[in-house]
Amino acid sequence: MKFSLDRPATLNFVRAYSPGVLRIGEHEFSRSVIVSAESLADWRPQQIGELTAADLEPVLALRPEVLLLGSGARQVFPTPALLAQLYAARIGFEVMDTGAACRTYNVLVAEGRAVAAALIIA
Repeated sequence: MKFSLDRPATLNFVRAYSPGVLRIGEHEFSRSVIVSAESLADWRPQQIGELTAADLEPVLALRPEVLLLGSGARQVFPTPALLAQLYAARIGFEVMDTGAACRTYNVLVAEGRAVAAALIIA
């Protein structure tokens, strides 16, 4: 007997990523985005150094169990003060390059986890 995972067509999965371009479902982005299984939104910062506390508010509103922060072509950590917001909201998070964040996001969505990814497309 063959088993396969049926993925609802309504869930957001990253279909492709390369520096400068991200494809989620049928949508193509060249700017930063926040994605969860059910939502998709533009995100202001275009480099990790531009990230502010206000930029994390849309992510906090989603109330994910886990946030994957894709920092661009290389893994770059935001300031500890910004990450403290996530600690205070009791949201688990990982900071990784955007390609790794996209791959990890797809795995967690397929598992049915409450995950969001804030992806800087560089």
